[in-house]
Amino acid sequence: MAVMRVLITGITGFVGSHLTEFALERGAEVIGALRWRSKTEHIEPLRDRITLVECDLRDVLSVRGLLEQARPDFIIHLAAQSFVAASWQTPSETLWTNAICQMNLFEAMRQLGSSARFLVIGSSEEYGLVYPDELPIRETNPLRPLSPYAVSKVTQDLMGWQYFKSYGMHIVRARAFNHTGPRRGETFATSNFAKQIAEMEAGLREPIVQVGDLKPTRDFSDVLDRADAEFPDRAVDGVAHRDPPGPGAAPALRRTSPARLS
Repeated sequence: MAVMRVLITGITGFVGSHLTEFALERGAEVIGALRWRSKTEHIEPLRDRITLVECDLRDVLSVRGLLEQARPDFIIHLAAQSFVAASWQTPSETLWTNAICQMNLFEAMRQLGSSARFLVIGSSEEYGLVYPDELPIRETNPLRPLSPYAVSKVTQDLMGWQYFKSYGMHIVRARAFNHTGPRRGETFATSNFAKQIAEMEAGLREPIVQVGDLKPTRDFSDVLDRADAEFPDRAVDGVAHRDPPGPGAAPALRRTSPARLS
């Protein structure tokens, strides 16, 4: 039986490193795309088990070279500007990074005749403005993006639909909600709170947690559950695997407590 070849863009990031471990455990051959300046601490223990290829996703010729070298069966496109707050400061860069880089991947696949299955990584931010009577959010809920980041993700989402319909490409669109776990960047709420608490326990700061707005409600899942859901054997054309949601309403950030996901 042929070994599955999985290309992961954004392999050095939070989700990318966990997904790499998950894929390797299942016998896949992993090829990772990274920028020359990417920080690689998350994947250093895996370097001798994966193939890393430098690529500028903003350059379609560089992307073609990546695909020719990788010859993937599956492409998981995680590379993105993923921080919502930063998108307000750099809206054009956010749109360019998230939309144009994905288009270059699609175009390179089309030009090379690649039959790889492609996972578009969307976001719950695409839903944006959600009214109380629309909760819990369903996949069919209208997309009303409320930030430059959300607009970029809607663009990626609908681009995936267009290339699927126009060219018959094997594209799966997923809209990931909040997830957390080891290696999450400290600019994100749960990691930031945890870091502050660790510093308090080490006697490095006063026992006061600095927070922002705690009123928003969020569902959180473990990054390992997300890796499981996004791995190629859990998706079919047009829809990503979804486990049924657990009971209960989403907690406000001020009331969030840890829970084990089964």
